[in-house]
Formats: sequence, structure tokens, C-alpha cells
Amino acid sequence: MRLVPTSRSGALGRFALGGVIVIAFAAATTAVAGLLQFKQFAKDIGATPAIKQARVTIADAGAPQTLLLIGSDHRAGTPFSSANTDTMMLVRIDPSSATINLLSIPRDLPVQLPGRVGTYTAKLNLAYSVGGPNLLVRVLRQQVFPRLEVNHIIDVNFGGFEALVNAIGCVYTDVDHRYYNNTAYTNYSSIDLQPGYQRLCGANALSFVRFRHSDNDIVRNARQQDFLRWAKAQYPASQLVANRDTLLQIFGQHTETDANLHTVDGLINLFNLVAFSAGHSIKQIPFPAVILPCGPGPPAVAGQPAVVTPCYVTASAQAEAAAFRAFMSVTRPAPAAGATPPGGSGSGAPTNGGGGPGPGAPGGLTGDLSDGATQAAQLGQVGMPVYVPGQILTGSSYCTSATCTEGPVPNSYPRKYLIRDPGGATHAAYRLTLVKNSILGQYYGVQGTTWQNPPILDSPNQTRMVDGKRLLLFTNGGKLTVVGWRTPAGAYWISNTLTGDIGNQQMIAIAASLAPTGR
Repeated sequence: MRLVPTSRSGALGRFALGGVIVIAFAAATTAVAGLLQFKQFAKDIGATPAIKQARVTIADAGAPQTLLLIGSDHRAGTPFSSANTDTMMLVRIDPSSATINLLSIPRDLPVQLPGRVGTYTAKLNLAYSVGGPNLLVRVLRQQVFPRLEVNHIIDVNFGGFEALVNAIGCVYTDVDHRYYNNTAYTNYSSIDLQPGYQRLCGANALSFVRFRHSDNDIVRNARQQDFLRWAKAQYPASQLVANRDTLLQIFGQHTETDANLHTVDGLINLFNLVAFSAGHSIKQIPFPAVILPCGPGPPAVAGQPAVVTPCYVTASAQAEAAAFRAFMSVTRPAPAAGATPPGGSGSGAPTNGGGGPGPGAPGGLTGDLSDGATQAAQLGQVGMPVYVPGQILTGSSYCTSATCTEGPVPNSYPRKYLIRDPGGATHAAYRLTLVKNSILGQYYGVQGTTWQNPPILDSPNQTRMVDGKRLLLFTNGGKLTVVGWRTPAGAYWISNTLTGDIGNQQMIAIAASLAPTGR
């Protein structure tokens, strides 16, 4: 087996796929712009050459489509051998479905690539560097998803991301833990973000969605897809249309596509489909990844170099086939708000709001009001009542500066700060961060703020009364991502881990157990 290493020196030029998605859907939502705008957009996108002999199947007008979205640092006119892509995503848009389905494909998936003599094993992202988007599609069809038909390829370079995020006014983001890295001391890009709900603009948003210093492919893909959901939810079609000229220009200048999307008819066909689906929710289909062990192998002996085990992410053929079926499946409309949420029925999982589970509470939880109270005491005066959960996930604990990694500026765990709303007003806020497994990127959070209407609590999928609290339930693919609650003094919520490791009933029980600390 021959392994071809890829350099991380170009990390600053790598564009996270969250940016690709945001740009694609922002531009597509402006389809109502009219024929003249489409002609101008075709001219803008024609400024970069089309992908030669793109391996795509052009769909009939109005038919479902599958897009391959690529985030890369490729510059038009340069060889793909000088470019990298860390992330790749399939998007399924079906007018008969209630969701737009997303399936991220791990960059570290082992595949066979063509060599000078036979084939060799390498990571999937190297297919892009070796043979561009066409080889990537070929490998995906032959080795990962045999039934895959790609209708369009959209390859957006990193420069479009920051410009787009700034053009739409930035994105309020639920940052799950402290992110810090200094590229002067590592091969990874710099990042410096505190935990908690906050507004991220260009460079900070880019660093968040492409962070990969201390987690794995699966966590990074989940982070990118979450960012997409937040961006899509916060910016309705009316706002995007108002900025259509700027957005289309950004999209055109930073995108390489198949030749069909260089034509007015091709653009109208795709954009009408996306505009029709603009109100649909985003459904994340998890890739059935198995993270293999990696790192140094046997040491050098007898003049032979040391062996290094590649950090692969793999999956069985059966599991990949099941994920692809889920990706291609039509999602029926969800029950109306107020109906029984996923994970239970009736009045829910009652708690006693204190040190232990109440009768009927779900398993996997531990009473821990005292540690929450200690965290609240460390916050000092926040400017609002501080609520902490009476129950936390068994095996998890509150992050402190001693137990969770922090950057050079301390006091991330716990954190009190101010959030600025779109109108410029500031609101008191606090964030408590809990960790289940830092190696797997499993952090969840308790957030409070005097901002009564943060975007993250807009349009809950369902509501439910539990222990006198009217809980706001937000789901993605049937899994609870956020459970919120409002009081006259503030808004509070529990955020699941990026990969949704907390069960639905557990999320509800943790939120229902929120209790005041007297601060």
C-alpha cells in the first residue's frame, strides 16, 4: 500500500463546506430576480471556466436534483494538483420532500486512486488534488455510493465565504466550546473564539466551520451543517433578494461549475428548484463513520523508517448504502407545533428540579445541582437570574480552566458576556459548558440571556409543557438539537453536542430541571 501525504501548509486557503452551501442557497434563493439577473449571473459565473467534461447528468426541469458541493482553495486556471479540498457534501433537493437533505462525506475515507502502476490507497480528499472534481465523482460512484448520479457540481473557493457572510450581515452561531489555535506554532489555521451564542462575521465564521485542530471529520461536518441551518434560518428569501446583485456576483466570481450552470436555462432550472424549496428545513443525514486508530506505529529499526498509521475514517458497504437510501428518501411534513415531540408522549419526563431524577425520568442522567451552583457563583453578577440544570448527562462534567483547554485569555468556563442584537442593543448572557468526551468533540451547553428573541429560538418545531415549563423543541432529522425556555427575565436553552449524542428524552429532562441559583 502506498500512501501519498497531503500538506497542511495550505490550511489558510482551505474553504469549509459550510461556506459552499450558504453561497449556493443564498444565490439560488434569488431566482425571482428575473431573466436579466440570470443573464448577468451567467456572465459572472462564466468569468471562470467550466469544469471540463464534468461527470454530471442534467435533470429535467422540476425534477429532483443531487448536487455535489465542494469547498476548495482552487483558483481558476491553476492545476488541481496545487489545490486542496477538506470537505465534500451531497445535497438532495426534491420538490416533493419537506426537507433538503445533506450528506457530508468524510475527507479521510480510504479509497483506491489511480497511480502510475495500478492503484494505491489514500484519503478521499486526495482524489480532488489528483484529478479534480471528475475523479472525485468517479471514485464516489465506484467505491462509496454506486447508485449516485450527480446533477451539478459546484466548487466554491474560500474567498467567497467571508464575502458572503459579511454581505448577509453575519450569522448568529451557537459556539459549543472554546476554540483556540495559533498557526505560528502548529500547521493548523488560527482561531480564537469564546464559547456561547454570538454573532460571527467573515474570518471568525470561516475559522469556526473549518476548524479541525482537535476533533475529527464527523464533528467538523456536523459543525458545518449546523452553521448552514443557522444561516438559512436567519436570512429569509426577502433579505436575500434585497441583496441579490451582491450575492450573485460573489457566487459567480468564486465558483467553478459544470457547463450547464454557465447557461441561463441551466441556472433557471436549478434556481427555480431551490427557490421552491427555500422554506424547507435542512435535514442532516449522518455518514456511518467508524474512526480508526492512527498515529505513530513501530519505531525505525535496521535502517527502516518508522511506520505512521494514517488517520482514516471508514464505513461498511451496508452502512454506506443505508445512508444513501436515507439521503435519497422523501421526508413527509412534520406534525404541527404542539404535537408530541420525538422521544416520548404525554407530559414528558418529569424531574424534581433538584439533585436526582424524578419518577419516570429517562436513564443516563445524574443529579448535579451543586456543581451547577458552583459554576453560577464563579460567574458573579451576570445581570439576570442564573438557572442551572438539576440533572446532567451521566459521565459528563462542567468545563473549567483546569479540565478543558483554553487559550491565552482565561475565564471561558464559565463565561459571562454581552450579546449584541441586530439593532445594536446589548444583552447580558452567560454560558456553562459541559464536556462528555473532548477527544470526540462532545460538548453541550447551558445558555442564558436577557435577549428574549434570539434567532436560535425562532420557530420551534414543537412545544411541550414539562414541570411547569413551556419548552421550545428544535429538531433536526428527528433529533433534538436545542431545548429552550423563556421567563419574563430571560431566555434559556440547552444545546446538544454537535453530533447529537444526548437523547431526546434526556434533552427534555435536562432543560426541565433548570433551577435558579439565587444569583
